[in-house]
Amino acid sequence: MSVKTRLVAAGLPLVLIAAVVTPATAAESYERVLNGTFDGVKTPWWSSGNTPSRVDSGRLCADIPAGTVNPWQSMIGQNDVPLEAGQPYTLRFTATATKNVTVRATVQLATPPGTSTMNKAAALTSTPKTFEFVGTSTVATRNGQVSIQAGGATEAYTLCLDDVSLTGGAIPPGGGWDYGSPVRANQHAYPVSGAKRASVVDSSTTPLPWQLRDAAGAVVASGNTQVKGDDAMTRDHVHIADFSSYRQVGSGYTVAVGDQVSYPFDIATKPYDKLRRDALAYFYHNRSGTPIDAKYVGDAYARPAGHVGVAPNKGDTAVPCLPGECDYTLDVSGGWYDAGDHGKYVVNGALAAWQLMDVYERSLYRLDIEGLRDGLLAIPEQGNHVPDVLDEARWEVEFLLKMQVPAGKPLAGMAHHKIHDLAWTAHPTLPHNDAQPRYLHAPSTAATLNLAAAGAQCARIWKLWDHAFAQRCLTAAETAWQAALANPAKFAPREDSVGGGPYDDTDVTDEFSWAGAELYAATGKRQYLDKVTTKLTSAGFSWKDTGALADLTIVRLPFRFPIDRVLAARSRVLQVADGHVHDLKSQGYPNPSKPADGLYAWGSTSATTNAAVIMGMAYDLSYKREYSDAVLESMDYLLGRNGLNQSFVSGYGERASKNQHHRHWAHQVDAKLPNPPAGSLAGGPNSGLQDPVAQQNLRGCAPAKCYIDELGSWSTNEVAINWNSSLAWVAAFADTR
Repeated sequence: MSVKTRLVAAGLPLVLIAAVVTPATAAESYERVLNGTFDGVKTPWWSSGNTPSRVDSGRLCADIPAGTVNPWQSMIGQNDVPLEAGQPYTLRFTATATKNVTVRATVQLATPPGTSTMNKAAALTSTPKTFEFVGTSTVATRNGQVSIQAGGATEAYTLCLDDVSLTGGAIPPGGGWDYGSPVRANQHAYPVSGAKRASVVDSSTTPLPWQLRDAAGAVVASGNTQVKGDDAMTRDHVHIADFSSYRQVGSGYTVAVGDQVSYPFDIATKPYDKLRRDALAYFYHNRSGTPIDAKYVGDAYARPAGHVGVAPNKGDTAVPCLPGECDYTLDVSGGWYDAGDHGKYVVNGALAAWQLMDVYERSLYRLDIEGLRDGLLAIPEQGNHVPDVLDEARWEVEFLLKMQVPAGKPLAGMAHHKIHDLAWTAHPTLPHNDAQPRYLHAPSTAATLNLAAAGAQCARIWKLWDHAFAQRCLTAAETAWQAALANPAKFAPREDSVGGGPYDDTDVTDEFSWAGAELYAATGKRQYLDKVTTKLTSAGFSWKDTGALADLTIVRLPFRFPIDRVLAARSRVLQVADGHVHDLKSQGYPNPSKPADGLYAWGSTSATTNAAVIMGMAYDLSYKREYSDAVLESMDYLLGRNGLNQSFVSGYGERASKNQHHRHWAHQVDAKLPNPPAGSLAGGPNSGLQDPVAQQNLRGCAPAKCYIDELGSWSTNEVAINWNSSLAWVAAFADTR
């Protein structure tokens, strides 16, 4: 049986062999365990909660408690080990114990039903002894577990491991990927009016005939491909099939090249109307401090309020600072959970709220009635005579205001950088079941200026809807600005990354510029305009690099800024958009974000959506169709027209991401929990491979193919509020050009 045949039989993108094959000669060299020599760090090894462990002199040592009954009640292990069905595996390790004990060495599924490849007894003493066991896997999985089960001890003792190795398998780590049909299309839908193209992987250097077929298989359009050539980011040789001239509404279309056929798609008048709603609904799903009601999200996604102080929660209503940082507590309830964890971060939250408020402002100035509608979203505020997108943004802005240091306290007016758990919680952990203590982290200049920017934007937008709230926002923004001027170099430490992300930033020139632009737009005070010094460049924007947002604010509100500033910002937006269009057209797959260093970064799909935002703004300034077509093709990339043949948006496409890294959308490890709701954007390809799942399965990947749809791959498959806010912006633009 060929590798490809085995892949299809297993129904998996990674070959996890579903039939017995003859092992390759070099199979024994295929190491499946990471960091088996414990050279300074423990990651990705773990131990049971009752079994503290540490690296000691190049060994992993664990304190085994007395009084447990079963072996699995005290364990050291490593998860996310890939196994192939029908393949033999050899487990080797060296171990000692301070008592003469017998432990179990296992290789098995990490999740129910826990199918075992091997479960062997190992008698340990204080003298190091090397063990070797062999077993054959009966399952194909990326979620295998290697563990030493040491429970059942009558006396406490210390167990130490070294030189752990699991070798075997017919396919080398990182090999055996099959991406399905070489004909790659937007798996969701194309607009009736606009660019409609597919990418085709084929080694031919001459054009190939293509056909567009309807749901019944009838050919409705045809032509020859354009040979695009070698695509550096994917290492594919690519052709382009262009069927933009076909404008018939319908479902179930496919593009065929020879006997290779794409996934089906629709052609629709407004293909992204539902995606706009779903991308925005993401935020209600991730609200903190309120029940998520079934009448808005359905039974599968309903849950109790998280972090409101109901046991085992410690709650966010009176959160202390980390020891030594402050002498007060703050009510920082509300806001959105930032990503796959339960942390809440000012620098990311402010950007996401800013983008949602900008969605509203674009709808206002473009007369997009749907975007201004009270009733657009299924949220509790529906029917309050305020646009739903503003209601959702307000949920986060209210949290940002709570993160400000109170008057009379040291660093008054600054914003605490973040609030999150003391330690990382396990998968799965629903917010209301989170028992970890939570702490405010030190204020930072970056967070303070983010609060100033979002607060100033809030002030000008909410004047029409809630004057008192607008005034609160403005007061907080101007107070934050003054506090930042007084403390211009208070930075969040990079090392502060236990229990939550660091979101560190040691250059806040860009935050001063962005906040200055927003405060000038809100007040007209010259002191703010003088601080607007940054410019939009090809680097675009992100939570860490916000300087470009000053230009985006200026072109959004040209009547509020001096004409020379407006003309310069307009020119830069068009110039950067031209660069994104060029990058999109230069590649075999339509990604407007082409990394200059040839490496995809964490959250690369947000680089795509942020580039699309800039091209969308360029269209609003110029009405040049090449910009709007490029935005549409960027959506094609996100929805399956890429080197992976993968839609990165859950619920959109036959091969859509469904196992994004998230604490309570964790169906992959708990069948009682759901997959992410439709409209959740996965982080996408990441050349860094910072997590063990990616390291195990993606070695040697082409930059644009360094992605795996696994819950444990937080470096390629996490979700985040600022990624979904940009997706919502682009989806709204795509149907309101």
